[in-house]
Amino acid sequence: MKLIALNLPRDFSEQDLVELFKVYGNVIACDLVLDDETGSSKGFAFVEMELEQDALNAIDKLHESKIKKHKIRVKSAK
Repeated sequence: MKLIALNLPRDFSEQDLVELFKVYGNVIACDLVLDDETGSSKGFAFVEMELEQDALNAIDKLHESKIKKHKIRVKSAK
């Protein structure tokens, strides 16, 4: 199941995302969206998890949680 994570800290890396989500299940893919000109994070990313139930659990636990003073949002990326 593919998820979108929004309002991420700008210094968050793809490895940070994998570490954050792998607690809830197997992460198949992770794509941090970067600005074409600066190469810096745009503050959101797509994460694909192997099992739908793991993805739903990640949404439940991570949505509106705080990371470095940022309240992140996590939802399905339909």
